[in-house]
Formats: sequence, C-alpha cells, structure tokens
Amino acid sequence: MTESSTPLGEFLRARRELVTPEQAGITVGGVRRVPGLRREEVAMLAGISNEYYLRLEQGRYQHPSAQVLEAIARVLRLDDESLTYLLGLAAEKSRTGRRRPRREVVPSGVQKLIAALPLPAFVEGRYLDVLVANPLATAISPRLIVGANRLRDVFLDPDERDLFLDWDLATEGIVASFRQSVGTQLDDPRFIELVGQLSLASPRFRRLWGRHDIGGRTGALMRLQHPLVGELHLNREKLIVGEASNLTIAVYHADAGTADADKLAMLASTVATPIGEQASLGGA
Repeated sequence: MTESSTPLGEFLRARRELVTPEQAGITVGGVRRVPGLRREEVAMLAGISNEYYLRLEQGRYQHPSAQVLEAIARVLRLDDESLTYLLGLAAEKSRTGRRRPRREVVPSGVQKLIAALPLPAFVEGRYLDVLVANPLATAISPRLIVGANRLRDVFLDPDERDLFLDWDLATEGIVASFRQSVGTQLDDPRFIELVGQLSLASPRFRRLWGRHDIGGRTGALMRLQHPLVGELHLNREKLIVGEASNLTIAVYHADAGTADADKLAMLASTVATPIGEQASLGGA
C-alpha cells in the first residue's frame, strides 16, 4: 500500500513525480532522491504551507478549495481535462453516499446510426466494453464485436497488439481514456476487477495506470498494419452520446483521395462479399 491512501492523494503524488524541477523553474543542486518535485516544492510554488499539502497527499484534509487545487494544478502542469478530474476527486471525497453506475443502454437511434454509417464505427461504454459495432468496424479488427473489451484486447491479445504500428502510443491513449471514462467512482466491483486483472497480466498497463494520465477521448491518427490491406492510416474521432454520458461513439475515416481511402473502400467491399470470395481479394 502506498503512503497516499486516497484517490486524491494518489493522483497528486503520481502527477508530482512526473514534473521535473527544470519544468517548474527550480534550480537543481546535488543529488535528488525522489523523482519529480518534492512536496515542499509543490507547496511553495502553489503558495500553500508544507503541512497543508502533506495532509492533502495523505488524505487527511477533507475539503480543499477549488482555488487551492487550481494553484496546485498549475504547478503540476495539468491540462483542463486533468484539472476537471482533480476537482472531481475532491468533490467525490466529500460525498457521504456512493452512486451505483447506471446500466449501459445504447439508444435505439444510436444503434441505427452505427448500422447505417458507411464508415467503421462502434460504441464503447464506461469500462471500454464494445456495446455496438458495425460490420466495417469488425473488418478493421475482429475484436471489435459486441461483448469485447478494448482494454483487455489492446493489452492482452497478441493479434490486436500487432494491429497497431504505434502500440506504445495507443496504450497511453487508451489508459488515459479509460481513467477519464470511469471518472472518480473507483470503488465499484467491475472497475476493481478489470484494473486488477490488467495490472497482474500486463506490466505495461500497470506502469501507465500508475501515471494517472487523463484524456484520450478525442481525435487521433491510427496507424494500423491490417492483414488484408497492409499499412492503413485512419483518423479516429470520438463523440460523446448525450450529456454527461459514459457512452462514446468511435468512428474511423480516411483522408479523401488517398491510398488509405482506397484501402478502406476495399475493406468495405469485403463486408458485403461472401466469405469464400474474400481469399481472392486478399491475393489481388
């Protein structure tokens, strides 16, 4: 068990260790025994007492103000998404009751939209479970099917790993996206089971989870090595379903007029092609 005993304290400590003295404008002299900034340095730069900051990291201060947290966020170089998460951790700590995560139901209109899109598209839930996927998404990856989990597949399935030319970058993004998706409710059984399983099975996941990165629910360039069409560059967009929803639509698309667009069109043709005829397409 770490010295920090609360999600708020763990987050502050993890992010503090990622900021170098040079980034914070501190002149370094001699050997430092800790990675990143010391607690007293964060306190000094944020304009608060050492004791106050120590109590925050140890989870012994119940109601930190938004102004204090924003000052600490500036020192820790947090972006807007990470600051929102930090403020949410502080608010969650002050609540007396816990809210059970809602059952994830994809609206029928969204299901129809995914089916009608002429692009690879799928819906993922709070835990990055695939809830809906169209055939072209499955043509991009056979793991993009209802009931699959993106975290498990990206970290634990060798075929899915081989699909990503930038696997290290992809894993950074998906872990940050997962932490943002689950938010501050970190005590429900499904979350604990999933993080525990991945932490035991994947050293890479365990290291990235310890960084407490937030983000990734945005657009990105996906560089894939597809077994049928070869190297494929696709833009990935993520769209939130409704207000404050944990459902996200992911859509892949290629730049118009490129070889990638032609390859995507070829994959689209295989979706409507009988299985027995797909071998001849692959050898063309």
